[in-house]
Amino acid sequence: MKVEHYNAIIKKQMSRRSMLQGAASVGAIAAIGGLVPKQVSAGGHSALRAEILQIPGVGAGSPTDADWQKVGDLCLGPTKERVAEGEFEGVELTFMGLNNQNLHNFLFRGFLKPWEAYTGAKINWVDLAQADYNPRLQQAIATGTVDFDLIEMGAPFEGDTAGKGLLDEMPAWVEEQIEADDLVSYLQAPVGTWDGKKYRVTIDGDCHTFCYRTDYFGDGAIGGASVPKTWQEVNAASKELIGKEDPLTGLPAHGYLDPLKGWGGFGFYFLENRAAAYAKHPSDPAWLFDPDTMKPRVNNPAWVQAIQDVLDLIEAGAYPADQINADPGTTGFQQFLAGTGSMLMWWGDIGSNARTSDTSLVGDVVGFGINPGSDRVYNSQSGAWEDTYNEAPNMAYLGWGVYVTKNVQGDDKKQKAAWSAAAHLGGKDISLWMSAYPSGFQPYRNSHFQYDEWEAAGYDRAYIEDYLGSNADSYNHENAAIEPRIPGIFQYYSVAEDELAKGYAGQYGSAQEIGDAIAAAWEKITDQIGRDSQVALYKASLGL
Repeated sequence: MKVEHYNAIIKKQMSRRSMLQGAASVGAIAAIGGLVPKQVSAGGHSALRAEILQIPGVGAGSPTDADWQKVGDLCLGPTKERVAEGEFEGVELTFMGLNNQNLHNFLFRGFLKPWEAYTGAKINWVDLAQADYNPRLQQAIATGTVDFDLIEMGAPFEGDTAGKGLLDEMPAWVEEQIEADDLVSYLQAPVGTWDGKKYRVTIDGDCHTFCYRTDYFGDGAIGGASVPKTWQEVNAASKELIGKEDPLTGLPAHGYLDPLKGWGGFGFYFLENRAAAYAKHPSDPAWLFDPDTMKPRVNNPAWVQAIQDVLDLIEAGAYPADQINADPGTTGFQQFLAGTGSMLMWWGDIGSNARTSDTSLVGDVVGFGINPGSDRVYNSQSGAWEDTYNEAPNMAYLGWGVYVTKNVQGDDKKQKAAWSAAAHLGGKDISLWMSAYPSGFQPYRNSHFQYDEWEAAGYDRAYIEDYLGSNADSYNHENAAIEPRIPGIFQYYSVAEDELAKGYAGQYGSAQEIGDAIAAAWEKITDQIGRDSQVALYKASLGL
C-alpha cells in the first residue's frame, strides 16, 4: 500500500474491518489499491468449493482421515481431465514430508488415497518430525543421496536443491492444472521461480502474523486499553501483566510468548519477527547480511535490540514457567490456543485452528494484525538509528511446496505420476479447504480471499475479515521482510538457535555477545560454502 493511501486511511480513522464490510468493500479496496489480494471469482468451482467447505463444517470438530479422503475424492476433477483411470498402474513413488501436529503428511495421505485408487499408483511415505526434517534433508543434499521422488519442502531450500540440480522442472500442463496465476503476487516471480524456472507446486503462503487475545485489551482490561502496535509496547504490556490473572482460564496471566527452544532452525524466525521491525529499513532490501560482502548483520544494533527484548522478559519473569523448553509448536498449539499467554507471532494457520480445532480455547477471543512495528529503525547503510515508525512483516519461510526430484527423470510414466500427485495437492479447490481447516498451511491464493465462501462455511464475517486481512496486509506490505533462498540457509538458522539457547540460559554476558557469537558462526558457514557464490545468490534473491 502506498504511503499516501495509508495516511489517508489513518486520517479518516478507517479500520480494515470497517472497509471490508459488505459488497461495497470491493470498490473501496480497488480505489485504495493493493490492500488485499483481489477477490477472484471462483466461476465453475463455486458449487464444489461450497460442498468441500462443509466437510466436516466449522464447529463440527477437527477433521479426520475420512474427511481428508472425501475432500481428495471431490477434488479429483482436474486429475481426471489429464490422466486416464489406471494410467499409473505399477508406479511406486516415495514421498518425504512432515508430520507436524499430526498434519501435513497425514492430510496428504488422505487427499492422495482417492488419487492412488484412480491412477493405480502407490505412494510410500517418509514421515519426519519438524526437528528431524532439516537434518534429514541437509544430509540428502550434502551427500547427493536423494532417495525420494516427491518432497514437501520450504522455498528457502531451493538454493540447496534446485541450485544443485536435484529437482525436476515443472511441466506446462501442471502449471495449467494448478492455476498458478491465482497465487498472491509475492509468490510469483522471482520468489516463485529459481533461475527463471518453476519447480514449486505451492501449497502454502507463509508469513508471520500477530495474534492477540481480545479479552486482554480494551477499556478496563488487564493488558491495557489498546493492543500493542510496536515491540516496545509489546514488552511493556508483557511486564505489566506479571502477577495478574488470565480472564479466560483463571491461571497466571502472561504477555507475549517467545519460543525459547530451537526447532530445527525454525525457531529463529521468531527472533526475526522482532528484528525485522528494527533492522528492515524501507530503503534497503537486505536485513540479514550485507549484500556486497555477506557480512552478517545479526550483531548490529537492530538485532542486538531484538535479542535484548527477549532477555528483558526473561529477567522480568514475564514468561510462563519453563519457557526455556518451549519450542514454536509448544508455544502456538499447547500454550496460546490452550489459553496461556495474550500475544503471539505465528504462521497464519493459528487463525483457522483457533476456530476449528478441538483443542482451541481461544476461538472467541482472538484477534489478528501484522507484525508489530518499532518507533525507530536502524539504517545499516548509514550506521545510525532513525527515530521514525517502521513496519516490516516477516515472510517467514516463504511457503511450503511439493517438489518432484530428479529421480523421476528417464521414466516418463513415473515422472508424470509424480507431477500429477503434486498437482492434486496444489489444486485451487483443495487448497481452499486446507486454508479453512487445520492443516499447517495458510491462505496463499487470490481466490482464498473470497470472504463470502468462509462465511458460508461457518466463520463469522468479522472474524474472517480480521484473520484473512492480517495475511493480506502482510503479503502486500511495501517493506515486507523476505528471506533469501541461499544454500545453507538452515545451517545459518540452526547455529543461530544454538547460540540463542545458550544466551537465553545465561551463558553469555550480554545481547551483544550473543549476536557476535551468531555472526562468527555465520561467517564460518559462508566461507565453507563459498563467499563469492553466496554473495551472487543473495543479491539475486533480493532482486539486486
